[in-house]
Amino acid sequence: MSLDPALRSRIESLLQSNRVVLFMKGQPSMPQCGFSAKAVGALGALGVDFAHVNVLADQDIREGIKVYGDWPTIPQLYIDGELVGGSDIIEQMTNSGELATLLGLQAPDRTPPAITVTPAAVEMLQNAVEDAGEGAALALSINAQFQPNFQLAQYDANAIAAESNGIRIQFDLASARRADGITIDWVDDIRGKGLAIDNPNAPKPVQTLTPAEADARARAGEVLLVDVRPADERAIASVALPFKTLDGAGRAELEALPKDTALAFLCRSGARSQQVAEEFRAMGFGNVYNIAGGTNAWSDDVDAGLAKY
Repeated sequence: MSLDPALRSRIESLLQSNRVVLFMKGQPSMPQCGFSAKAVGALGALGVDFAHVNVLADQDIREGIKVYGDWPTIPQLYIDGELVGGSDIIEQMTNSGELATLLGLQAPDRTPPAITVTPAAVEMLQNAVEDAGEGAALALSINAQFQPNFQLAQYDANAIAAESNGIRIQFDLASARRADGITIDWVDDIRGKGLAIDNPNAPKPVQTLTPAEADARARAGEVLLVDVRPADERAIASVALPFKTLDGAGRAELEALPKDTALAFLCRSGARSQQVAEEFRAMGFGNVYNIAGGTNAWSDDVDAGLAKY
């Protein structure tokens, strides 16, 4: 299949304008497939700046980049205009240090994480490896949202690996940093039966503030208030406090804040603000609040002059 000259020119312009380009499904903050998420995670582990192209938003690019690089799948990573490969190659090169060398970066920290496997989990994990047969190993990945995923993998003597109570577990580079300090247990209680991982690095769940609590904490400078509603709704009812919005570059500015910034999200009733709060928690913000009941509850509890709608 030949590539349309105009489309080839578009792709070449993208590659010439950016040293590192990832063609992926979705956005880095919200990948739309597991392979794209793995690629983003690998690049994030190196702290490398990269441009991205969401192929789901451009069907021509989605099909054209496969022809351009003679590579049939997405994602695809290009460095200095040259195709590196897909998610598996990206991950392998990241873990081995090859990608850091290619990018001229300092070799990544391959220190194994400190882990604890409880006696209750040892037997279950040993049985899983033995049942898988010779050459099998346990591998644990932890994604950017700190969701763990245990798998059986090929034993790799060069992998980042940690051991506890005779159980050896392999990690990719990003997961190794996210896993430091975890405890792996086996539970059989109200939560169900299975492995349970306690990760002290995971962001805390979205917490709830009453309007009165949010008002007091915002006035004390302890929390940054964010009104997620569009401008037309804020024109009807806005709290009498300084607040940020998601308008224009507002969201990007919030996402660039330190991850320990306390953020309290507000909408009309608390539903939309809960959704946005969860999105920021997924990005790694560990001090996130939703204001229960929104501006309507704020009118009842804090400012009777605030219009309800």
